[in-house]
Formats: sequence, structure tokens, C-alpha cells
Amino acid sequence: MQALRITRPGVAELADIDVPAPGPGEVAIDIAYVGYCGSDLTSYRGLNPLVSYPRVPGHEIAGTIAAVSPDVTGLGVGQPVTVIPYFNCGTCKACRGGRPNACSSNQTMGVQREGAMTGRIVVPAGKVLPVDGMPLRDLALIEPCAVGFHAVRRAGIAAAETVLVLGCGMIGLGIIMGALRAGATVIAADLSPTKLDVAKALGASHVLEGGADLPQRVRAIVPEGPDVVIEAVGAEATFLQAVDIVAPTGRVVYVGYAKAPIAYDTKMFLTKEIDIRGSRNALPEDFEAVVDWLGAHPGAGDLVVTKTVSISEAPQALEAWHQAPGDFTKVLVKLAV
Repeated sequence: MQALRITRPGVAELADIDVPAPGPGEVAIDIAYVGYCGSDLTSYRGLNPLVSYPRVPGHEIAGTIAAVSPDVTGLGVGQPVTVIPYFNCGTCKACRGGRPNACSSNQTMGVQREGAMTGRIVVPAGKVLPVDGMPLRDLALIEPCAVGFHAVRRAGIAAAETVLVLGCGMIGLGIIMGALRAGATVIAADLSPTKLDVAKALGASHVLEGGADLPQRVRAIVPEGPDVVIEAVGAEATFLQAVDIVAPTGRVVYVGYAKAPIAYDTKMFLTKEIDIRGSRNALPEDFEAVVDWLGAHPGAGDLVVTKTVSISEAPQALEAWHQAPGDFTKVLVKLAV
């Protein structure tokens, strides 16, 4: 079967690989759609320190069960599913504490291990999440939205709070959805007018184009600053703006990560008495919450999917995203239906 491989920075090619068969405790999934993630783009650009080459990317998965090991119960051939693509050790402090998303030895499909940009994959049954009643395409949106929903849970957002979301890529849009589900008022900021249009259509009350004067423009809306700022860009400017903009006693959550050290004026940590939290990956309950939200908002998928391409077009689509990242919110690769 064909697979997309990033063979080295700047080069993505189609290759033939063997069709896998499930072993004990495993499930084979025929892939219908896979979403390109920001981690795939950084791998393509040679900027992902966690990836080695060649690598089959892809961990935003929609498919149907093709085969089930005889010792697996509760799953059957033909079920539409997505996959929780994080593999944890089960023994480190985070895993022992019920937070395997932060496992010190985490391996994510498409990054530290082979991904799903191919016709069929095999995964442990415990990583398979059946999803009924949704378009198969939209199952590929669950994982990136779940990362955003997890950031919202890390922020502890309550109804009637104001949340500023820095970055309206797919993770940022997931944050917006999760914050709206929590009953918050959302301000969204991004450099791309196209992505701001999507944020507005999803329900953000205010959309602002990013820039050096963003703090002043946010305070024109909420003079004391938002209760929560969630950073989903991973840039020095937005890391610093998050601390500057947030209200006294507010919370800052970082989902993006900067590629170089950042120098803070730490006085604001103390004088504002703010909470600063990190957010990594997602937990099964975040996936379930996204399924509920997308099921109740069936038009969301049409808003966020920019383009769907075939596997033969996947290398060119990745290069196009690399050249003009602001033009794309979510690119899906269609493998089969």
C-alpha cells in the first residue's frame, strides 16, 4: 500500500509499504482521512527536534475497523473510529498520576513513531475510539480539537469568564470551541484574516489581527484584561503578550512551544499573581467532549476544513502549506471512503 513519507527536511514522497496485520490486543483500521498537523509541517521544515527521518506523518485520524484480534472485545469490523495517537510508558510520575498525556517518554504517531498517512494502520485496542453519528471526515478533526479542549480544562475556564486565544490555527480553533462550551466569552487573535473569519463563524465574540499593539486593542474590549489567555502560536511575541495582557490574578496557558529561550520580565508574575500553566496533548475525556461538541455543531467541520486532497496530491499540499501557512486552516488527505 502507498504511504506518504517525509524523507528529509523539505522532501515528502510516496512510498510502498507492507499492509500490517493485527496481533494480540490490536485492531487494524482502514484509513479514510488524515489531517495535516502543525507538527507535520515543522517536521517537513526540519524544525521538529522529536522526529527522525524517514517518517510517515499523521495522527489526526478517521477510519473504519478492518480487522480485530480474537482477544479484543467491544469493537467490530466496519465501525467508524478515530485513534488516540499518544503512546505512554505507564510507569513515570505523570502516568502514575493519571496524566499520561504528559508522559516523560511519550511517543506520538507521526512524530516519534510511524503515523497514519497510509491505507491501513494497526494500533492497540485501547487507543481506538468508536464514533457514531458524525460524518467520517469529521473524525479526523477530533484529535486537534481535543488538544484545544484539554488546554481549556487546564485553564479551569468558568462560565462568564473572558478568554483570549492567541492563534487561530486548528488547535486555537479547538480552544475556541472548548471555551464556548464552557460558557466563556472569546476574543480571538491571529495574523491571518482568513483564520479570523473562521474563528468568528465558530462563535468568537471579537476577532483581532495580531500585532505589537494587540494588548491595547484587547484592553479596549476588556479594560482589566481577560481572565484567561491561551497561547497557541509558539512565538516569542505571543508568549510575552500573554503575560502582559492577562488580567491580575488571571491564568496563562501555553499550548504552543517556542523554538528558542524567551526572556521574561518576571515582575508581572508576582505583581499580578498570575497562574502559568502548560498543556500537552489530550486525555480520553477531552476526545469524548469534542465528539459531543462536534455532534451538536455539525457545520463546524465545513468551517475549518480548507482543502481535501488525495494521497497522490499530499506531497504538493504539504509544500503549499509550507509556502503559505496563513492560507490554510486544516488540510485533510483522503485515503478511502
